[in-house]
Amino acid sequence: MTSNKPFASLYDRCAVVTGASSGIGQAIALELARGGADLILHYNCNRIGIEKTASQVRELGRVVHIIQADLSDAVQYAQLVNGAFDLHQTLDIWVNNAGVDLLTGEAPEWPYLKKLEKLFEIDVRGTIALSKAVGTRFYAQQSGVILNIGWDQAERGMEGDSGELFAAAKNAIMGFSRSLAVSLAPHVRVNCVAPGWIRTAWGENVGDAWQQRVMQETPLKRWGTPEDIANLIRFLASDEASYLTGQIYYANGGAER
Repeated sequence: MTSNKPFASLYDRCAVVTGASSGIGQAIALELARGGADLILHYNCNRIGIEKTASQVRELGRVVHIIQADLSDAVQYAQLVNGAFDLHQTLDIWVNNAGVDLLTGEAPEWPYLKKLEKLFEIDVRGTIALSKAVGTRFYAQQSGVILNIGWDQAERGMEGDSGELFAAAKNAIMGFSRSLAVSLAPHVRVNCVAPGWIRTAWGENVGDAWQQRVMQETPLKRWGTPEDIANLIRFLASDEASYLTGQIYYANGGAER
């Protein structure tokens, strides 16, 4: 019997995306909306960016809400989760995309240990705390999908301060995601996407040496795009991925890992 439902349909679902004001988070929100999901969008500082994302979601015909929360403040984790469930009593998808940008703005000038502190506050503690709180709610309703963001070079390593720091943080998230999937089975699925070289704000402005490195390390010979990650997230959130949990999916153009 052939189904008329579109592939990776998310109609009648509601999804939360953290860090949705730009880049990968914005692309994920828009792709989930294209799939038919209504959205609750989280941001911290970039109000203009989140309003742009929300406007594009509305243009796709979906309902959208916005919640502000500073994920460096542990008190605000519960406020974000409770606020999301207050807006939509049954949530279906939670994407922990929010993370620290150490590569642009003033962050590259921070001392090493400040960078580490910020990564553990937001990327690690934030992802774990939100996943645990949301996982408890999802398990009680006996349904739900949690998707986290890792890094494709976390396990094999990369030279330099940023490589060391991101490896520490993202390995933590990747290992945690595998274990949380076991804890929440069979009612809740948990997976992690590990992007490779994705052309976000930093990638748009790097010099020739980095451009050449990306081409050399990526068999597909191109940068990944935020949309490449968003397409994978949509699939993993859908019923077509119903037998997939506890996995790390490397979206990196075939790079060695």
